[in-house]
Amino acid sequence: MDTAPRPVISATGLFTPEESISNEELVASFNAYVERFNASNAAAIEAGEVRPLEPSSVEFIEKASGIKSRHVMAKAPVLDPEIMAPRWEERADEDLSILAEIGVAAARDALARAGREARDVDAVLCAASNMQRPYPAMAIEIQQALGIDGFAFDMNVACSSATFGIQTAADYIRAGHARSVLVVSPEITSGHLNWRDRDSHFIFGDVATAVLVEEADLAPAAHWDILGTRLKTVFSNNIRNNFGFLNRAHPDTADTPDKLFVQEGRKVFKEVVPMVAQMIVDEAGRLGIDPQALRRLWLHQANAGMNRLIAQRVLGHEASADESPTVLDTYGNTSSAGSIIAFHLHSADLREGDTGLICSFGAGYSAGTVFVRKAG
Repeated sequence: MDTAPRPVISATGLFTPEESISNEELVASFNAYVERFNASNAAAIEAGEVRPLEPSSVEFIEKASGIKSRHVMAKAPVLDPEIMAPRWEERADEDLSILAEIGVAAARDALARAGREARDVDAVLCAASNMQRPYPAMAIEIQQALGIDGFAFDMNVACSSATFGIQTAADYIRAGHARSVLVVSPEITSGHLNWRDRDSHFIFGDVATAVLVEEADLAPAAHWDILGTRLKTVFSNNIRNNFGFLNRAHPDTADTPDKLFVQEGRKVFKEVVPMVAQMIVDEAGRLGIDPQALRRLWLHQANAGMNRLIAQRVLGHEASADESPTVLDTYGNTSSAGSIIAFHLHSADLREGDTGLICSFGAGYSAGTVFVRKAG
């Protein structure tokens, strides 16, 4: 008889910022910046020395991405054509950092939903793509704020951080190193987004999620069995951010656009869709699961077109909103948190025995699959 610890998802948690920016608001701000730039550089533009900027539009944004709005931690400065970046007062080292604050909020939501106390948790993984600092680890700060006696560390696999974190947590439980692990993904993506870039200024939003992964014996009755996980990475420069402490070695380029989010969107679309779809089908086969029988797909929320094609290749038909729900329209791309938000908001209606897939994909390239089944 197999008595090895069996990892499950006991609950998830979500923190959503109060403020939201609509596409109409975003376009008005961006186009005001474009008008100012072109006016102030009129002579250079006329001489062919500077390229004029093109305005954005609601239609362009929604056709390119499917995004209609996004939540942010600081709306006014992002929309100010003179700033176009988040702004808030710097906190003292003794105060809880802003990234830890929203991570703690999501973690407490997950703990409450599972009926669990923080003292029951053994470890915290802060799995996110936009860390506030290199050290001390955000995870340890979250651990301390929650009052958890155990261990914690940060991990960054860009948009796949949460699924990589879930597999890591599950492996700790299988190995007997922990019985209850919080995977927290606080994503203040507004800080790394170039709000003055027409091709990407609409993409990202801020949020925080948490996933409580536990040994089955501890979990509440209404949990999710983890049937299997698979991770994959393939190096690519098509999604990149060159910001880091070594930028100090080249001060003349420390503030150039490549120190923020940069993407070759068409190349990403062409290369990632088949890679992820095949990865899902192959892993389903390894687990003895018919991919076309999956009740629901909770896919990474980056682009509506990508999700539509991936779901179609996996399910064998055009997926309905019920089969592949989206939160992209109101949350935007929230990096590692996207598939977890979709799971958090669109999983309660599934019945005992229903099988689904949490899947992420993004910079790296990185991709992660977590096949789950609803328990009674």
